Amino acid sequence: MSSSPSDPAIIQINPQRAAAPDQERLVVALSARALFDLEDSHAVFESEGVDAYANFQRSREDLPLEPGMAFPLVKKLLALDALQRPGVPRIEVILLSRNSSDTGLRIFNSIERYELGIVRAAFTSGAPVWPYIRPFGAHLFLSANPESVRGSLDNGVAAATILPARTTPPINAQLRVAFDGDAVIFGDESERISQEDGLEAFARNERELAQTPLSAGPFRGFLHALHQIQEAFPPEEGPLRTALVTARSAPAHKRVILTLRHWGVRLDEALFLGGRDKGPFLEAFGADIFFDDSRHNIENAARHVATGHVPHGVSNPR
Repeated sequence: MSSSPSDPAIIQINPQRAAAPDQERLVVALSARALFDLEDSHAVFESEGVDAYANFQRSREDLPLEPGMAFPLVKKLLALDALQRPGVPRIEVILLSRNSSDTGLRIFNSIERYELGIVRAAFTSGAPVWPYIRPFGAHLFLSANPESVRGSLDNGVAAATILPARTTPPINAQLRVAFDGDAVIFGDESERISQEDGLEAFARNERELAQTPLSAGPFRGFLHALHQIQEAFPPEEGPLRTALVTARSAPAHKRVILTLRHWGVRLDEALFLGGRDKGPFLEAFGADIFFDDSRHNIENAARHVATGHVPHGVSNPR
């Protein structure tokens, strides 16, 4: 949104804060519409155009934006970083916005109002933001723009489309992240068999290949980064909890468990639901966010928790 594409503005508010090398950081990039509720102003942009949108934002420059779907997640990530516990990589949140730096001033004013430790940003004046995801060293990108999400995934960075929804933020102090398995943590080869040849063929394939690790999906790297944080805490004291919430059931569970063992990755909870709706289980888990490739699963989950659609694999043809 905002004016026609021009040279992007890349901003670092406090260059002394985040100096750790990329390999020692967990970097999460997100769009302004994921962090804040910008639906009203986006509606102005869609219906009245760039100039009306710019006037709308400037006239409300000192009025803080309401938190968006990713806001609780960001607060908990930054709280983890504030612990500065030995062995925990620094955690950085970066803002990528298609606003101009001028219309984006309201966004940074809101960041300051909520005392969020976000110090780096790129404002692209309507140009795609995904080319800046890799230079920033991001492990995850969250956006309300499906095109930006696909651009990130195509360039090997985990990404999800945050869907607007009215859910009650979890009240637990832990950061809780839930993942689907196939086409998210893992590749989509098994899901492809299920869709093309049926559940019986899928079950047979998983039994026969139980000892063969599944391939890595787009969120494998992000899961590993979370695991590094978990390793710095005793399981009973950890500020981060993860869950696998999958439609798989026995006997297809075994290959999943052995794959995670092969990777050396810890997941605190694994829910093998055998096709049951995931939403109530995610609410019981208290997920701050849930990632899934299936639109059906996302629509159900979004009635209960914040969700991110991962447009990857056989369920998401171009």
